[in-house]
Amino acid sequence: MATYTTVCPRNCYSTCTMKVHVENGRLRRIDPHPGNQATSEGPCLKGLSYVERVHSPDRILYPHRRNASGGFDRISWDEALATIVERLGHFKETFGPQSILYYSASGTKGLLNGVGMEFWRMFGGCTTTYGDLCWPAGLEATRLTLGDNKHNAPWDIANAKLIILWGKNAAETNIHQMVYINRALDNGGKLVVIDPRRTETSERAQLLIQPRPGSDGALALAVAHLLIKNQHVDGSFVDKHVYGFSEFAASVENFTPEKAATISDVPVEFIHELASDIGTLKPVTINAGFGMQRYTNSGQTMRAMMALLAITGNIGAPGAGWIFANLQGDVFDKVKDPIAFYPPKEPDDIVRVSISTSRLGSDMLATNDPPIKMAWVERGNPVTQNPETNTVLRAFRSLDFRVVVEQFMTDTAREADIVLPAKTMFEQSDVTWAYWHPYIQLKQKVLEPPGEVKPETEVYWHLARQLGLPEAVVRERIPAPDDASIDSYLERRLAPFSEITLAALKENPILAPGYEEVAFSERAFPTPSGKIELLSLQAQEWWGVAPLPEFVESAESVRRESDGSRRFPLYFMTPNTKNRIHSQFNNLRMIREVSPGPFALISPADAKARGISAGDTVRIFNDRGEMKTEARIDYGMKAGLVSVTNGWWISEGGTVNFCSLGRETDMGHGAAFHDNLVQVERDA
Repeated sequence: MATYTTVCPRNCYSTCTMKVHVENGRLRRIDPHPGNQATSEGPCLKGLSYVERVHSPDRILYPHRRNASGGFDRISWDEALATIVERLGHFKETFGPQSILYYSASGTKGLLNGVGMEFWRMFGGCTTTYGDLCWPAGLEATRLTLGDNKHNAPWDIANAKLIILWGKNAAETNIHQMVYINRALDNGGKLVVIDPRRTETSERAQLLIQPRPGSDGALALAVAHLLIKNQHVDGSFVDKHVYGFSEFAASVENFTPEKAATISDVPVEFIHELASDIGTLKPVTINAGFGMQRYTNSGQTMRAMMALLAITGNIGAPGAGWIFANLQGDVFDKVKDPIAFYPPKEPDDIVRVSISTSRLGSDMLATNDPPIKMAWVERGNPVTQNPETNTVLRAFRSLDFRVVVEQFMTDTAREADIVLPAKTMFEQSDVTWAYWHPYIQLKQKVLEPPGEVKPETEVYWHLARQLGLPEAVVRERIPAPDDASIDSYLERRLAPFSEITLAALKENPILAPGYEEVAFSERAFPTPSGKIELLSLQAQEWWGVAPLPEFVESAESVRRESDGSRRFPLYFMTPNTKNRIHSQFNNLRMIREVSPGPFALISPADAKARGISAGDTVRIFNDRGEMKTEARIDYGMKAGLVSVTNGWWISEGGTVNFCSLGRETDMGHGAAFHDNLVQVERDA
């Protein structure tokens, strides 16, 4: 049995290093790898399920074409490529290359993902998306405030005396972090969880605060008010390293705990306790989750939260700081800041970046000069995961031709005209990194692709040759299908970093060059002022928000008179779960054993008011759509909410995005799909 070092490349905090054991061409076992200090405890259930996933009988192993009855027939690669080449030529000649939408998501991470855009540029162009579903509001808020998206090493949180998990359920979505949080608690630290739900993480907390969804900014501003009023400000740190403190202090002077309690539904005494903890315990770490920055007011909310650390001097020290995104490992991209998410005012001559990921369906339908006629989708399942599923479906069904590259027959694959089989992580080498820890890692090829599976790079290589693209340019930008060419491509990308080689990565992950164990320890902040900016003129100039953090009610809120909140009085929360990464994994038998189908969590008060009992089938709906599922009564849920984890396929019972609206966050072009009010009723 051969043993290899590899890494899970999914869109997950942990990005676990693993040892995999292969025998007779089959994956047999997956074990922990001690070389990654952040994930030395080993992979989660999803990671262990790769043994099933790679050999699943449900995998797509051959190209398929939609037939007249709406099903799919197996076809040869020659037929698939010939059809695609003919269609590409037709759309390019008739409408122009920008009539083709190239949609790539974050299903896997790696350097080879960049080959796709290289192909489309060589082809002559395409249209693509800007923004992101996961985290742009937080990225941009962090950049505006601190100047860079980085944070202390994951294990440093064990040094904190106060840890605030604000909208983050680490016990399910970042399980390795709990190891270091537990160490901090064992050393006398305190954990505060701020979340409308009582989650697995909150079971270890000494204080659980449950705000009304979208009201976190009001809570943060009231805490800032108390810190300043009670003289819990680190004056020396503020004088040296904070820009705009006096203006910020004036802006929160009247933002009292009583005012915040009215807005957020958080008891006044809890606000005082949180402020006292932040003011008297040190060091303090605040870790914001991704979910609470998916509202239309999220960027300003995140800025208000960071202000609490800035005014108390909890930046740039062991056990202290802001944890959101650690891009120290992304040493390969020239541009890492959210400016990369901005759409240009005018399309360039080749790639038109004009469709908001958040408004995918409506923007596709509205695009002209040229209109979108074809879509190519890889590493994503937009029908399920993007906001406003019904509009996304309408947009995809309006196209003349759709190609989807997939491992399984997802909701998006079912909409395709041609489905191409995708590799798994074990069937092609690649180099990847994380957004929580600072390691660079090699995802080694350890298996030959089964059936007629071809890695995406090989598909592009064949298409480029059949389209007659210049051979010298193709050789430069797209690696040939053999393993040696892939290794050569990766070595060229690693060449600027002498300490990172493929040979070394085959044994262990390597810390990114120049990484900081304690972020901002030198108190250097790459902002316009060179300081932490509570007052940001860029925020006003670029995003049209107030230069100081402020609370503005989210666009879809029960506190707004005109938004139909009386018809739809419940906030629809759609968090992640430990059993899936968005829409991946739940099709596996191993995962279905613990996660057989969707269900809705609802508070006893809301259930009683609607005559709902545990086990009833309920209809969750608004004007945009509906889904039906089983109801479960949850005594840890704040009243006024209903919660269903995201990622369920339509074929598994329905996607939560039937009810969401495609709209953006206040900054960063993120998806504000948690601004989502619904009604719940017992299904007759």
